[in-house]
Amino acid sequence: MGFELLPAPPNTVSAARVTVKRRELGAMIGCVRALYRLSRRTVYRDRLRPQLPECGRFDPGHDAVMMGYDFHLTPDGPQLIEVNTNAGGLLLPWLPQAGSPAPERCRFRLLESFAQEFARCSGQRRFPRSIAIVDDTPLQQFLYPEMLGFARLFEERGAQVRIVDPGDLESDTEGVRYAGERIDFIYNRHTDFYLESPALAGIRAAYLAGKVCLSPNPFSYALLADKRRLPLFRDRELLRECGLPPRQIALLARIVPDSTLLADADPERVWEDRAEWVFKPVSRFASRGVILGKKISRKRFAEFPPEMTLLQRYAPPSPTEIPGEEPMKTDLRLFVYRDRVLAVLARLYRGQVTNMQTPGGGFALVAVAEPKRPSA
Repeated sequence: MGFELLPAPPNTVSAARVTVKRRELGAMIGCVRALYRLSRRTVYRDRLRPQLPECGRFDPGHDAVMMGYDFHLTPDGPQLIEVNTNAGGLLLPWLPQAGSPAPERCRFRLLESFAQEFARCSGQRRFPRSIAIVDDTPLQQFLYPEMLGFARLFEERGAQVRIVDPGDLESDTEGVRYAGERIDFIYNRHTDFYLESPALAGIRAAYLAGKVCLSPNPFSYALLADKRRLPLFRDRELLRECGLPPRQIALLARIVPDSTLLADADPERVWEDRAEWVFKPVSRFASRGVILGKKISRKRFAEFPPEMTLLQRYAPPSPTEIPGEEPMKTDLRLFVYRDRVLAVLARLYRGQVTNMQTPGGGFALVAVAEPKRPSA
């Protein structure tokens, strides 16, 4: 194999185990399926189209690998915190220091999602022959060891794999090449979700020309992962217009916290009730810039750009007991392709938001607790 695996970075894998009740997992899976159904609806897409940049309006005809749906488990049930494209962390618990590879079922589902994505993009029922894993200066990325894990998996399926910065590629309306060789598939780890930076201009041109399979892509981000979509997920009138069944509408009303753009709210009322809200910049990712309302000063509050700040009703994370230590805050991440869950991991941390800096914290394996049967 051409890629040597590295251990996961410190504080990204926890030895703790998290238990989830089957009904909680069922609710989270139901949320994933309801939102995927919503994203397919023409009414929903037409509602969004005027708000989107050009790259976000372009439908490439396929979906997005490695979607992530993040939840907090509260006394009232799971609460959806956000949706991500290019969600990271799935392979971390199975990198070298864990001592065993990912379970075969997880490996199969993961690789099959890439194969299906390429088939939907190209019409060819085969695994892509050449894959570029693309991120900004990948060697310097915190999760570079996970990229190596993906490269090794792709090599096992016979693909030629490169881990590259966008500047390493020759990209234009004729396609994407590396050292003169054509790239079939870009596994996009870059966080310029709408391909707006000059560094991504060539990939953007190839993508809009339909000359490369780019996944995740701006269209999938626009439909579900842009934080400005969150208020729509519990808009009952829109959901009914989109033809979602009553049970899915009711589920989304329970599982998606109330949210709104700061521009659409009364700022004085928000300030008075700030402890009830979490403030999130819509254009950032991985908890960057997220602030709990109870931590905000008046000066900081006045600095929020109203059109680019999402208010989300605070849903506290659940605790995971750690023997001899303070409990750790916990959230759940479902890794998803289309409406199918590939894997579920927990993230353990201390502090305001998930940080991958807590000793003993990080991604943890999840067990499902079966409901107790009544005694005879």
